[in-house]
Formats: sequence, C-alpha cells, structure tokens
Amino acid sequence: MIQNNAEARASGGIPGALAVVTLDHGKLSLGVQSSAVEVGTSSPALPVDPQQEQIYSTRLGKYMQDINLTPDFPTAAATARKMWEKKTSQRVDGVISIDPVALSYILKSTGPIAVHGPELATVKASGLPTELTADNVVPTLLSDVYAKIKQPKLQDAYFAGVAREAFSAFSSGKGEAKGLIAGLSRGTEEGRVLVWSADQSEQSKISKYALSGSISGPSVSPAQFGVYFNDGTGAKMDYYVKRTVQLVKECSADGYEQTTVRITSINTAPADAADSLPAYVTGGGVFGVKPGTVQTNIVAYGPVQANVESATIDGQKAPFAPYLHANRPVGVVAQQLAPGESRTVDFTFGKIVQHAEPNLVVTPTVQPVKDVILATANASCDPGQ
Repeated sequence: MIQNNAEARASGGIPGALAVVTLDHGKLSLGVQSSAVEVGTSSPALPVDPQQEQIYSTRLGKYMQDINLTPDFPTAAATARKMWEKKTSQRVDGVISIDPVALSYILKSTGPIAVHGPELATVKASGLPTELTADNVVPTLLSDVYAKIKQPKLQDAYFAGVAREAFSAFSSGKGEAKGLIAGLSRGTEEGRVLVWSADQSEQSKISKYALSGSISGPSVSPAQFGVYFNDGTGAKMDYYVKRTVQLVKECSADGYEQTTVRITSINTAPADAADSLPAYVTGGGVFGVKPGTVQTNIVAYGPVQANVESATIDGQKAPFAPYLHANRPVGVVAQQLAPGESRTVDFTFGKIVQHAEPNLVVTPTVQPVKDVILATANASCDPGQ
C-alpha cells in the first residue's frame, strides 16, 4: 500500500496505489497492481471499532481511500485486507505500507530507476522525467504528475510503472545493503514504513515496535501525544502545507501534569492557485472548499487517562470535538487555510497522571519529520505553585 502524502490521511496519505507482493523461500516477486479506485466502495460498509467510527465516520469501512483516516495502522490494515478479499477473493497475509518519501531514501542506495513499458509514451509526451532519483521522486509523484498528466487513469498507470521499477530495483538486490537498510530504517523511524500481519503470533511481535503504527499497546510510550492530519479538501493540496508541532509543558494543576500541543500550519500554495493549479489538485470546489484553500481535520491524541480540556485557534478559544479512543483523549478541529494563510491550533491536555517525559508522534508529511516536530518547551511557572 503506497500512501500519497499530497492528500493527507492520519497515517500518512491516501492509499492510492496497491500491489500484491509474494515472498516465497526468500524470493520476492511483484504480482497484481491496482488502486483504491479500482477496489471501489464496500457496500454495506465493513464493521469497525465503534469508538473509531464515532471519530472518523463509517467511511473507515466503506472506501479504501479512507481506511487510514484513523492513525491506528492495525485497524487500517485489517480493513484493507478485508476490502481486498471482498473485491478479488484473494486473502493476503498482511499489509506493508510505504510512501514516496521513504522511496526517496531507498533510491539513495539503489540509484535512479527508469520508467519503461506502456507508460513511457505518456511520460515523454507530458514532460515528466523518464528517470527518477532520490532528489526528484517526491516532487514528481506528489506534484508534477498532477500538473502534467490530467487523466486519473494515466496517473495511476504512471504510479504503477514507477512502483514496478522501484520494486524491481529493490528485489533484485540493486544498491548497497547498508544503504538500503539505512533508508528503510529512516523511513520506519519517521512512520513512513508500517507493517501489519494477519498472523496473531507475528503481529504480537510487530506490535512491540513503532513500525506497527499502533496508537495503543506495548509500542506506545506512557506519555505519548499524537497529532494527525486528515484532508477535507478531497484533493492533493497537502503538498503545499507546511507544519510544525510542539509540546509545551504547562504548569501543573491540582497535582496533575498539563501539556499544550501546538500545531502551526501555513498554506504555501501560490496566490493564484485556483487558476494556476489543476482542478484535480485544488479539488475545484467539489466538496465546498474554495479552490486553492486547504481544509484539514487536525486530530490530537493525549496520553491514557488524561483529558482534552480546551482548544484555541490563534489564541482565541475555539470549539472542538472531544472523543475517546483506546482510553486516550482525542480532540478534533477543522481548519481552512487560503493561499499564504497561517494558523496555530493549541490543544491543552490536563489530568495527566504520567510523570515520564512526553514524546510526540505526527503524521508523516512531505516535510522531513525533524522539521515538523520542534523541541519540547516549558512554560514559566511560579516555583511556589
């Protein structure tokens, strides 16, 4: 499952491109390639956890494009498996997810990949590069392809061709092993490589590590906060959104810790985005969002047993939707940004019982994660309090 960060979902991006990979006695082979559009709509919607359905709606079990509105990858992966089986009658053993940024890390070791096959004529006619490198693969896949290839089916064909060539380079052993491992490790550390197994004994081992993408269980530290982004534009505008996320340790209250999660977002799209960007990128106003404007559902998770107490936008108190997921408090705010516009959303969590140092997990976007997560700050408190 290849997550497309240009259209944000909580675990990374819309899972547009799909492929079946077979591992047989140590040999990897690529099978059927497909897309979320081809999987279609699951009707009736597949059942999902009621808490998550309340937060993210029945779309979680209805559309392959929306299975990862939830940040809990085991939920998304298990649902994807069921949808794939329902559509194809093929039962897979697990789900591996990767995004184009992680692919760029891998290409640093394998070297460039060339686009061959029936897609080549379209690529040449559009002016897209026929060779993808670690430097150009992200802008090509997440931006240029939409500007230069207008038909979604041809876009899917191009993505499939790139995936095929990248897999071929990886599975054939092209590149230096140390570099490949380093690239995959970096992708895993940033949440860009996720793994789920349908085998319970295997999954119990995977669940101990961050690559499980779980929001609960042994891989989650006691004082973990999470900030996740879900596109509400129905388009590919997240390529232009730059964000920072920071924890601010507030003064304690009634013997409990308090922490503010601060999310600052700016829409860097050109001022004339409504006209200069393709309607497929802006959404063309289909979902009621003005072309060029980005709508995002910002979802913040606090530690187990804490409370989400308030939200502000640019310092002004704002309404928010409070929920509970796996005994973790969740706050949701919808935000719109016109080109050039910036806003800061603060969620304050209280009644925090954990005394461990807080840590932060965020949706992996086009930006390097190190540029998104800022160092934890401490509020100035009166020692006598």
